Amino acid sequence: MDPVIIVGAGPVGLTLALALARQEVPSVVLDEGPGKDEPRLARTVVLREDTAALMERLTGVPLAEAGSRWAGWRAIRRKQVMREVKFDDAAEGPARGTNPAPLHIAQHVLTGALRAALVGEPLVKVAVDSRLDAVEQEPSGVTAHTRGPKGTWWRGSYLVGCDGPRSTVRKLLDIRFPGRTAVERHAVAALRAELPWGGEALLHRMPPWRTSGPSGGEVTGRPLPDGVWRLDWLLPPGKDLVTPEVLVARVRETLAGWADGPTPPYELLDTGVHTVHHRLARRWRVGRVFLAGDAAHCLGTLGTHGLDEGLRDADNLAWKLAPAWHHGHHEALLDSYQAERRAVVSARLRAADQALPLLRGGGGLRAYVPGSARGHDALLMDGHLGQGAIGGPGSYAASPLAPQDLEGEVPVGTPRGAQVMDVRVTAEDGSFVRLRDRLGRNALLVLLIAPGTGVWERKHWVTAGIMPRLVAAVTALPYAAELLVAESYPGAAAHSVLLVRPDGHLVTALSGVRPADLYAAAEAALGGPVKARAGAAAGSR
Repeated sequence: MDPVIIVGAGPVGLTLALALARQEVPSVVLDEGPGKDEPRLARTVVLREDTAALMERLTGVPLAEAGSRWAGWRAIRRKQVMREVKFDDAAEGPARGTNPAPLHIAQHVLTGALRAALVGEPLVKVAVDSRLDAVEQEPSGVTAHTRGPKGTWWRGSYLVGCDGPRSTVRKLLDIRFPGRTAVERHAVAALRAELPWGGEALLHRMPPWRTSGPSGGEVTGRPLPDGVWRLDWLLPPGKDLVTPEVLVARVRETLAGWADGPTPPYELLDTGVHTVHHRLARRWRVGRVFLAGDAAHCLGTLGTHGLDEGLRDADNLAWKLAPAWHHGHHEALLDSYQAERRAVVSARLRAADQALPLLRGGGGLRAYVPGSARGHDALLMDGHLGQGAIGGPGSYAASPLAPQDLEGEVPVGTPRGAQVMDVRVTAEDGSFVRLRDRLGRNALLVLLIAPGTGVWERKHWVTAGIMPRLVAAVTALPYAAELLVAESYPGAAAHSVLLVRPDGHLVTALSGVRPADLYAAAEAALGGPVKARAGAAAGSR
């Protein structure tokens, strides 16, 4: 069968290629550039716990060593600390922290790690200097034409546009991309300096040394490795030119204000202007062609970062393309990509649009209402820390893939449709691994909660109690599944059985071994009956 054609070699396109390769699906990445990225320290990304784990799983690189996990985060208003958060170390120990730190990393470093992981990957071909200019599709596949030094036609089973906000794929399909332009603008500087915040990120609103701009001004500081910081200043509405002189003046006054004295020594490394748009494509799928990342949506106000959602697009789409590629076209499963992902991004955009007038409206009487400042800080904290309606990863509880009327379903600490928590599990070979390390392997995960199993070798309990019945139930599922065992899971009683999708979202939790419910839930998660059972999980990457 023909490979999947991926248009765009940014983080989303490269992630999709690696995620497909992990599930034995070949792809061709059409890169309009030369195959390398310009180092820009003023262009960084903040990854939440789930997307950072996805990147480390696909690249095999401990990205925390290439980026910075914040020790904490604080919100300051004038001179008063309004909120302060301390993060757990999410990278060490047998159990993940309950409040893991976001990962802040330069985008070219992240893209470089993805490109390095593709070197020698036999299932992925990267075609550089290849700019798309035509797409044709028919029931059996897709044909794409690229122009460049070696302009040619490419044949694929599916095509995914990961080619950014000016997506050629979206334009060729005549998909509308409505929304708002320049919702926020930020002046950005990357500099090396010794600041009083250590490894903590901060949001400083209405700093006492500055009174101009929306709400009296706003500056964000985010640490990077080697004493480097990214600083962002919220700009007033309009298109005023940010000259080098204006930017240097902002740097000096901010550093002096934080030092409460003269400007401390600093080295200016990179500058830029970051403009945030809010847009959402009307359709994310047309036949065998899909949109992902900035080609499908633009967001990023109030401290949020849009790349998180683009990476979740790739993770969601990869596991749905895999069974379609291996076993034949499956409309319901492929349609669920748009239904799930567009709903989540739409909700985040709607929440941000509702909060923007409160936070950027210039004050008025609302500024004098008791508690209003703290409420504003709480909304901004949600965006910066990836929480709540503005910044949270979203859930697929209302997904068309959600199972219905399961008699044995029970609640656990993770709501149905949400991302599962990372716990230590025993794999089928008896090794101890992280739950998230087993995701994206062309298999469902069935997790049994069995207290006490962690202190015994697998051979002593694999044939005892309910295990034989559960093994038989898992073997009979309509899709490949890997059986894992954990001593505990938040909110789950002993002998609970959790069914987890390849992208880490909880399908259901059952009280004990219930083969009929487990089968029904697995079938629903795949969009209905599948043509053939996938290969054994042991053969997956």
